[in-house]
Amino acid sequence: MTQTAAAATAAAAATKRIPGPLGLPLVGSLFDLTRRPLRTYLDARRDYGDVVRFAAGPPGLRAEFYAVFSPEGAHQVLGSQAANFRKDNSFYDELRTSLGNGLLTSQDGDYQRQRRLIQPLFTRRRVDGYARAVGLECRVLADRWRAVPGGVVDVAEEMSRFALRTVSRILFGADVEAAVEVVHRSFPVIGEFVLERGFAPVRLPRSWPTPSNRRGAEARGDLYAVCDRIIAERARRAERSGTAGVGAVDGLEGLDGPGGPGGLDGPDGSDDLLELLTRARGEDGERLDPDELRDQVLIFLLAGHETTATSLAFALFLLAKHPEQRRLARAEADAVLAGREPGAADLEALPYLTRVLKEAMRLYPAASQMGRRSVEESVVDGHVIPAGAQVILAPWVTHRHPGHWEEPDRFDPDRFLPEREKERHRYAWYPFGGGPRACIGQHFSMLESVLALGSLLREFDLEAIDRGVRLSQGITLQVKSPMRVRLTPRE
Repeated sequence: MTQTAAAATAAAAATKRIPGPLGLPLVGSLFDLTRRPLRTYLDARRDYGDVVRFAAGPPGLRAEFYAVFSPEGAHQVLGSQAANFRKDNSFYDELRTSLGNGLLTSQDGDYQRQRRLIQPLFTRRRVDGYARAVGLECRVLADRWRAVPGGVVDVAEEMSRFALRTVSRILFGADVEAAVEVVHRSFPVIGEFVLERGFAPVRLPRSWPTPSNRRGAEARGDLYAVCDRIIAERARRAERSGTAGVGAVDGLEGLDGPGGPGGLDGPDGSDDLLELLTRARGEDGERLDPDELRDQVLIFLLAGHETTATSLAFALFLLAKHPEQRRLARAEADAVLAGREPGAADLEALPYLTRVLKEAMRLYPAASQMGRRSVEESVVDGHVIPAGAQVILAPWVTHRHPGHWEEPDRFDPDRFLPEREKERHRYAWYPFGGGPRACIGQHFSMLESVLALGSLLREFDLEAIDRGVRLSQGITLQVKSPMRVRLTPRE
């Protein structure tokens, strides 16, 4: 086919109406999308292809959106055409209102300014320094697991606590205990509230005293109060010690504290993340004000807690169900860690554990769907997406795409051998998003998860009690049934 003929064929394909399910006469696909969205997206790709049109809601309130399932389409939305696809949908509006205008939710000049100030806090050298906090929390967790009666734990609940404590310690240093319980109690309420409002056909004003609004407002108030209290106390300490205003945008020189990078020795002279955020300055002296500090802290708590917890829980659960993969992972942990606390340098020496984690993130991506809104009409994977359209990307489906993954439902860590990764489309696996807004904390998430996985496998053998789990979609992928594992302490 000539180049001109190929272009003409592509143009003709792009003018076709995007296919999709009709759903029920009065509500379209509303019930399928609210009750079982992950299965609905999988079925839609199988039945209609890689770009699917959905309509949901009653007449007069019906919403229409387009789901993009192919790696090529994901690349266009997140990468090559990223400027045309914005975080302007109702879900992000609600998340922004509840948790502030932080790096996950901000846009345009706000986002560029925040990224410029915060990027030096997530360099590889800086993130490697946080391994000490990971090791400390692993040790605390292992001691507690050894005392569990009967040795049975729910790894979903356990990893949620572990990841929250770890990111809180990195954020707050010695103030970790002041935040953990409030965040653990409040985040699920906020998540349910944001999801409920973000996808409601009609959103009542937040000021109306409905039970849902009251619960959401109370949880939001508790989160804001604990963060504001810690931030205000840090400011007072800085004034008393004369360290207020110290810092630079490139590398934040002189902030490594007595423990070296990631010393986490406490707020006075320490380099926990809140301390670094407080001291961060741009080239023109710009800084984050107290409200912006709180917004960034809340977003870091959300993004650094729920996503890592999901990945770790499923990695442990999958290993507990697969003896041969568990044997290989345990042998690597024993050989590399050799009875000592892990450090950042061990990450490169744990390739099999890294593959296990990547495969768990393929099968159970914490961000199982992502939303955008198109600014102008564009062509995505050969289909015209109209201006102003709501667009959904679904890593849950792309990670199982039979055109890119053989036996996609099978657990096989060796899919991520380097030579096999090179053969695949860059966006066949994208748990951290992609393009100019790819997750700033992806190296930290991998570091924390691989080191924790190695530490726990070195200490315990695992056996799955529950064979399957029930899932739902919240702000992140949610586990709605037990993920129980029997622990056997190892000598």
